[in-house]
Amino acid sequence: MTTHKSAALLAGRLLWASAAIAILPSSAFALDGQDLLAKINAAYAAGTASITAGSVDISGDVVTLRDTKLKPAKGENQTPVSIGDVKMSGVSENEDGSYEIDRVDFQPLNLVEKGSTINASDLYLAGVTIPAKTDSGDLASLLVYEKAHVGPVSVRSEGKEVLSMAEAQGTSTIEDDGASVSFDGWIKGFKLDLSTIDDPKSKDAIEKLGLSMLDGGMTVKGSWELQSGTIDVESYVVDFKNVGKLSLSFSLSGYTLDLVKQLQETAKAMEANAKDPQAQQASGIAILGLMQQMSFLGADIRFDDAGITERALAYAGSQQGVSGKDMGQMVKAMVPLMLAQAKLGDFQNVVTAAVNAYIDNPKNLTVSATPEKPVPFPMIVGAAMGAPETLPKVLGAKVTANN
Repeated sequence: MTTHKSAALLAGRLLWASAAIAILPSSAFALDGQDLLAKINAAYAAGTASITAGSVDISGDVVTLRDTKLKPAKGENQTPVSIGDVKMSGVSENEDGSYEIDRVDFQPLNLVEKGSTINASDLYLAGVTIPAKTDSGDLASLLVYEKAHVGPVSVRSEGKEVLSMAEAQGTSTIEDDGASVSFDGWIKGFKLDLSTIDDPKSKDAIEKLGLSMLDGGMTVKGSWELQSGTIDVESYVVDFKNVGKLSLSFSLSGYTLDLVKQLQETAKAMEANAKDPQAQQASGIAILGLMQQMSFLGADIRFDDAGITERALAYAGSQQGVSGKDMGQMVKAMVPLMLAQAKLGDFQNVVTAAVNAYIDNPKNLTVSATPEKPVPFPMIVGAAMGAPETLPKVLGAKVTANN
């Protein structure tokens, strides 16, 4: 397991660096490098990293950041992550002090740590906008990019490739009215090799579940309307061969820019008082209070089986000394008992019927919630704590199988 932990740690640092890269585009594009860096860090209001450059070279509308680094603002590990040179092409400054960049190209990443290596190439951003101010309360106050791309990516542990990704891309588009932004993204050719895990019990489970090599991808599509704070994730799909496809969609309102800033400020306070239990508790309560501004509009979760259910029942049955079919009957018998503890009233029968149908013939299982009107989060919490049997009706919940 040691090599996988090392690879996971290194992969985590790459993902953190990749996420922070969305900030970088701005860091080099200005005629006034200090002004640009200040506006980038201001736009990155969460404040979890700072950006530095050894030098800034400017040639016409091409700006190159030399020896660029990202450093965590807080936390135990404040070791800077080196990004190398960042080339920004088609850089221009607008009259309002904002910046626009046609394309930002990053050097291939080659990270080495404790016997593990990560290689990532073809990293770039396109259509980047750096705001002049971050307090306007609209999309003009956000750092945005039209396209982000990376891939291929490879993670190797002790010379063996344990994780790879052919390509990943994300796009965003600000609508003509400037009041909303749509987004989509995808990951192709994602592979995770679990065959090298050395823990005997885990290795046995992985082999019997047919999970030695995970092979699949992901897609997402949605939009965000600023005034109402409505986030509408139309589709979020994770699909793995010989396992199954998980499809998710949901919609929330109240996630406004003002709420985002309040949450960020509270998060900063928690970070600044990380060793003060009372401050942490107060910040936690504050976050819960802020979340009360949000409402639930609806959601759908669907799983389409591609063989994992039958293998899971067979494996679980083998641990109990019974067949997969008998294990399925045991699960069907346990579901009503577990649901009774949740005190969901008549909804228990709906769930039980759907689970029974799925166990008998595992094709797909769907959970949906379509309330007649937006449901404030405090109402959901209150129903769950005080009258759980009313929650399915409040949310308009349904559970179906094999539709």
